[in-house]
Amino acid sequence: MGKETQIEEYNAIAQRTFSDRKRTNILKRAEQLTIVFLLPKVPKFISPNLLTLLGTLGSGLVFLAFVLGTYVTNWYLLLGIIGLAINWLGDSLDGRLAYYRNIPRRWYGFAIDIIADWIGIVLIGFGYYIYAENGTQIIAFAFVALYGWSIIISQLRYKITNEYSIDSGFVGPTELRFIIAFILILEVLYPGSITYLTGSITILLLIINIIDSFKLFKLGDLRDQKPE
Repeated sequence: MGKETQIEEYNAIAQRTFSDRKRTNILKRAEQLTIVFLLPKVPKFISPNLLTLLGTLGSGLVFLAFVLGTYVTNWYLLLGIIGLAINWLGDSLDGRLAYYRNIPRRWYGFAIDIIADWIGIVLIGFGYYIYAENGTQIIAFAFVALYGWSIIISQLRYKITNEYSIDSGFVGPTELRFIIAFILILEVLYPGSITYLTGSITILLLIINIIDSFKLFKLGDLRDQKPE
């Protein structure tokens, strides 16, 4: 297969599978290339719903990593990196596979995707809550609450603009997974560092949510000024 043919095939798949949402994250290009590469290789018996379940199980594996890291040894935290990879695989391919196979269920998929994302982040947050100590469990609660806030912002933005985006500027779910994986590695190498790192990420998420909220208010105000 020639290079031009490969480019045409990539563009065709990308157009069909990514037309329903706007992405602005740093890893957008690499992520799309990977997804387009993987989609034709997904076995026929694997459905989008099965991939959604796989992504949730990946979050469950992160939860298990925190539990084992608490009661056995913190080296088990590295198991969470595998969980994050599985979560990315399921979460990133489920809806894209439906569009690739021309069997999209836009609103059903939209609903199940949001619910699955919320269950996944609660599992990860609850796992960290078990692992945290000396009163730092509040960080786990704050992280889950702020992530929920970011989900609400994305849904309201969709309602106001009719343009769906899951990213906050250059940071999206994929970048967040890399950050969490990096934190897990550092915690294994330098026990106790997770408190400072997750605390910093939580504060950053708070700042991003505040900025995005004001942007959302502006979008709402602009829409109010337009005749319906």
